[in-house]
Amino acid sequence: MSLSIEEVDKIAALAAIAIEEDARPAYARQLGRVLELFARMEAVDTEGVEPLAHPLEMTQRLRPDEVTEHDQHEKFQKLAPKVEAGLYLVPQVIE
Repeated sequence: MSLSIEEVDKIAALAAIAIEEDARPAYARQLGRVLELFARMEAVDTEGVEPLAHPLEMTQRLRPDEVTEHDQHEKFQKLAPKVEAGLYLVPQVIE
C-alpha cells in the first residue's frame, strides 16, 4: 500500500511530529510497508484459534497479599510543604 506525501503530512500532524521535507518519501515507503504487513496479518484465517495471554501454559507465582511495612502517612505529611485534609497540595500546572 503506497501513501502519498499528503497522507504522510496528515499522519505527522495527527501524531504531532515534524518531518523534514526530504524525509517524507522515506516515511511514505516505510508507513506503506507497515500497512501492508497489517493487511497480511488481517488476511490470516484465525477461525477456531483461541486467544492466549502467553504462549506457555504457566501460572504466575504470586506472593502473599500481606502488609509488610508500617504506616508512615503522618511522618510524610509532616515533611510536605502543604497538606490539607490528609492530601498533599501542589501548585496548579493545568489551567
